[in-house]
Amino acid sequence: MELTIEIVAIAIGIGLVASLIGGIIGGLAVGAKHIGAQLSAMMGGFFGPIAGLWGVAVGLAGLYIMTMMGV
Repeated sequence: MELTIEIVAIAIGIGLVASLIGGIIGGLAVGAKHIGAQLSAMMGGFFGPIAGLWGVAVGLAGLYIMTMMGV
């Protein structure tokens, strides 16, 4: 299986949506009592994709390297 631009775009899109939802849920779970639900959800929705997008990028880079090596 080759790593095409379509697969990369789909993976980035799914990773972005998943990290956004996870960031919102995590923000609500951690900070809702202290800073309020709206602010914690907004902060989680902002900081979640920052970390999630880097995780997807590193994973795709690893897959690309493995594909080039023939693994």
